[in-house]
Amino acid sequence: MIRSALMNVMTAAAIKAGRGLKRDFGEVENLQVSVKGPGDFVTSADKRAEKVLFEELSKARPGYGFVMEEGGTIEGSDKTHRWLIDPLDGTLNFLHGLPMFAISIALEREGQIVAGLIYNPVNDDMYVAEKGQGAWQNNHRLRVAARRDFADALVGCGVGPLARAKDHPRFKSELSSVLARAANIRRLGAASLDLAHVAAGRLDAYWERGLNSWDIGAGIILVREAGGFVSDGEGGEDMLESGSICVGNEIMHRNLLALLRKSAVESASGANKSPA
Repeated sequence: MIRSALMNVMTAAAIKAGRGLKRDFGEVENLQVSVKGPGDFVTSADKRAEKVLFEELSKARPGYGFVMEEGGTIEGSDKTHRWLIDPLDGTLNFLHGLPMFAISIALEREGQIVAGLIYNPVNDDMYVAEKGQGAWQNNHRLRVAARRDFADALVGCGVGPLARAKDHPRFKSELSSVLARAANIRRLGAASLDLAHVAAGRLDAYWERGLNSWDIGAGIILVREAGGFVSDGEGGEDMLESGSICVGNEIMHRNLLALLRKSAVESASGANKSPA
């Protein structure tokens, strides 16, 4: 486990916010739920957890800025640092009693992610990474899977809710391409945990589009510090802005990226065909 002052601050904030989420998870039927969009919910648990994270991190690192799922962007006096926070990634899982959700915290320094934390308070799984310090799950050092044959790969994926239905045709095309080559697919419903599972070698690769910086900030450094490769869905480095991500070990990442590109070419070719 990483014992730096920075990581101590991040873990303490996550554990404190996690206590409330764990309590709320046990009483999920009593939560006040408001609709943010079709199939995309925000609960009082989100807001309480985010408030705790904001207060704890602000106290420990005054002046740092914030980019938060619920609270939006808050500029800090220190323009070189900002926190990317998702207080409850996997809200729909949470609301349905599925214990697949997490707090995600990343620290961005001068545009680069330098530390990340993903914490599932239900099972007390804490994933952390800091630049140059490796990636860890509790006290266990993480490495991405070493599989080389994509036919043996278990690949994670994600698709947006009904509110982003316009993105579904592209996802279906990409899913078809990947399913034709991989061993199988998993869709777990929490991008941060998907990335943690790649870092831990449980998933061989993962891709998703339509994400936000707070969904993937912590996972990006976790995968990289575990020896993995990270890009956006087009092979570039613009993950935080584009909201797309593709990860795996060197071979899995290359193969998955090739399939995504092949799907894009085939979709464009089909769209350009004139009707008979």
